[in-house]
Order: sequence, then structure tokens, then C-alpha cells
Amino acid sequence: MRIEAAKAASRPPSRPPLVVIGASAGGPAALAVLLKGLPVGFPAAVVIVQHVDERFIEGLAQWLAEQSNLPVRLAREGERLEVGTVLLAGAGGHLTMRADGRLGYDHEPRAHAYCPSIDVFFHSVCERWSGRAVGVLLTGMGADGALGLKALRLKGNHTIAQDRATSAVYGMPKAAAAAEAAVDILPLDRIAARLARAFPVMATGDEA
Repeated sequence: MRIEAAKAASRPPSRPPLVVIGASAGGPAALAVLLKGLPVGFPAAVVIVQHVDERFIEGLAQWLAEQSNLPVRLAREGERLEVGTVLLAGAGGHLTMRADGRLGYDHEPRAHAYCPSIDVFFHSVCERWSGRAVGVLLTGMGADGALGLKALRLKGNHTIAQDRATSAVYGMPKAAAAAEAAVDILPLDRIAARLARAFPVMATGDEA
């Protein structure tokens, strides 16, 4: 029994389902719509990379928490993901996924146009996350996130891009569509429902 207990204690913790979201121009409003649509008890961890001036990132996290059915806070160095919790990339470098499943911040690549970069984070998830993941790319200028979304799709993960009609700036989602990075191209008000179908909330015994 002691041997089995020791083996169990030595096993790495199981990795929860994960939703990774990238957004830029027009992103805060889009994120508010998406997060409002996710149900209480959503059975996946959520991590967001939003291009925003570091002076406003804490205020954005607080505002999104007010819009969401789920708790929202800034991602801390070394933090593990939690089911039903939304973590927002903060200041201090590019948010990345570590090999042990924890989040961290890196200063490289310094030459990247955006910090934090959606592509840097998506690629790190693709390379180091062994659990199930869904990638989402929302409104934004430029092409950050398109190649990372493509990498996630090629690894077998489901991927979603916001459609032209509902994007405030149809740059990043357009690049994703052109690269065939998205399995689904959806209007903003349908993305949360698609995520809820991918990760359904299980009824409890009392509700069944």
C-alpha cells in the first residue's frame, strides 16, 4: 500500500481541458461577449492573450471578471491551470506554457511586434501541452496568432476564428482563415456555445 501511495504521489497531475484565446483590436468587447456566454461550472481552463498596454492590463482583468460567469485574474509566473478559471496574460514578457504544465513569462523573442504575443503562447501550448485544447482567435489587427492557431490545428486540436462580419478589425482572423488554421469560422455570438458543446457541463446527481 505504501508503494502504491508513493507511486500515486509521484505521478504528474492530470492536465485539464484547455481553451486558449487570442485577441487584439476590438478584443475586450469581444472577450466580454464570449465570457458571458460560458456557463458557470465550465469544465475547462481558459487562458487569454490580449494585446493591451501594460498600464491597463489589471483594469482589463477586473472588468472582464465583472462580465464573466467565471473568475478572471492575471496569470502569475509558475501558475497551474484551473478548470473553470480564466487567466489573462499580464505584463512582464510573453506568456508561455512550460513543460510541466505551468505558465511562465519569457522575454524572448524580443524582436516580436507584440508582447505578449499570441503566436508565442499558442506555439508553446502546441509544443508542451499534452492535454486536450481548443484554440480561438478573435478580432485584431495584423496576423499574430494565425500561425500558432495553424500549429494547434495540425496537432489535432479544434480551432475557431471569428468571422468577418462580427470582427471589429478583420486582420488576425482573416490571416487564420487564409492559412486554413481554423476548423470553424464563426460569428462572435456563437463561439461560446461552440466551446460549451466541446466541453459540456456535466449534470450532478441531484440535477439528473
